[in-house]
Amino acid sequence: MTWDFAEANPLSESTGNFIGAIDWIAKVVEISPYSTKGFVQRLDATKSDIYAKSIVVSTDPPYYDNIGYADLSEFFYVWLRRSLSFIYPDLFSTIIIPDKERELVATPYRFSGSKQKAKEFFETGLGETFKRMREMAHDGYPLTVYYAFKQTETDDEVSLTERKGNSDSRASTGWETMLEGLIKAGFSITGTWPMRTELSNRTVASGTNALASSIALVCRPRPETAPSATRRQFVNILKRELPDALQKLQQGNIAPVDLAQASIGPGMEIYSRYSKVLESDGERMPVRIALQLINQTLDDFLAEQEGEFDAETCFALIWFEQHTFNEGLFGDAETLSKAKNTAVQGLVDAGILTAKAGKVRLLRRDELPKNWNPQTDNRLTVWEATQHMIHELQDRAGNQGAANLLSQLGTIGEAARELAYRLYNICDRKGWAAEGVAYNSLVISWPEISRLAAETEESTPLQMALL
Repeated sequence: MTWDFAEANPLSESTGNFIGAIDWIAKVVEISPYSTKGFVQRLDATKSDIYAKSIVVSTDPPYYDNIGYADLSEFFYVWLRRSLSFIYPDLFSTIIIPDKERELVATPYRFSGSKQKAKEFFETGLGETFKRMREMAHDGYPLTVYYAFKQTETDDEVSLTERKGNSDSRASTGWETMLEGLIKAGFSITGTWPMRTELSNRTVASGTNALASSIALVCRPRPETAPSATRRQFVNILKRELPDALQKLQQGNIAPVDLAQASIGPGMEIYSRYSKVLESDGERMPVRIALQLINQTLDDFLAEQEGEFDAETCFALIWFEQHTFNEGLFGDAETLSKAKNTAVQGLVDAGILTAKAGKVRLLRRDELPKNWNPQTDNRLTVWEATQHMIHELQDRAGNQGAANLLSQLGTIGEAARELAYRLYNICDRKGWAAEGVAYNSLVISWPEISRLAAETEESTPLQMALL
């Protein structure tokens, strides 16, 4: 189902064609290890009597108010009923969709425009559903929940009291309600599996949901004897354990656009291992505050990686966050450069900066020298290596061009990938979507770039001096 624009020709060979859709289904049927037939039922998920004991649950829950599935179902139901009512009379016994008021969506217009009532309805229904699943789920298998909802939206309505001193107020109501439902139902989140499932060419993906992956949360019943923890204990354990998990995610080459979502798993694993986390006033810490603390720890982790960068790159990072590629005052640049143990003229000489008439700005990628050779650059920096690789990847020779540079960069190459994560994080917080795509693309392309770079190094003949 494509709601971005007009459907593709079903007889074509493009994405969305009829034969392709049938082929996907056929492959699933072929790999099924069971000879018995599957079946589908339309039932109320909040009612426990629909479940058999010891079931295995793997679910993709509603995305709060992110996608209008309920409205789409209303539109397509009318046409499906005309063609399928004689085959499935029970499913299409009503003129319009039955039990419309029970659909689990957070749509304010169903509650006279009240976002709060829509939120309460969604949270209650989702909580009841997870509670029933907890009662019926097989003890030997985890519950897996798939989610592809971008969680780093900024909630401008969070009060100062609710923030409890957090400088980072990013948290998604969609994620919050789902996680609250899981935890209140008695589940602990024990793992995160990022899976590349989303098409990057969707129009909706560019705004509503910019993720490249779905995030599968692995959940198991929390022991009845689980202890409680204080806010300080939670923060200390978060700082100790989350960076290692984030390092592994980066090593697995997770896309920067997905890193914040993927970090929820190991972060909430810490939060949900306790019966409750208590604030200093004795109140239970809500999931929203925990998400904000996880986001803050992620920011701290990426900021700490700056210690591996050269002074010029550290300057460029801060200047980029303040000005992107726009002009700033020379005096401000001079003050910052001294703090980073470098100088404005040194940054100009390094090919990072241009300084004219009392104004300073970072060089844009289209201003970079075309014949740049990192092996002959006397002031090689991680910043220019990253920008040159992106320029090659997007505007010049593609993966092969970026690979040729990577083969010449040595250990700076890996630092360039880490810088791309940091720069994407800045772009995401600032809302610079177009610029963020450049850094996300570099990381996504990294496996292929690395493979081509290795081939380039193997095919380069070793030159030996004649004695």
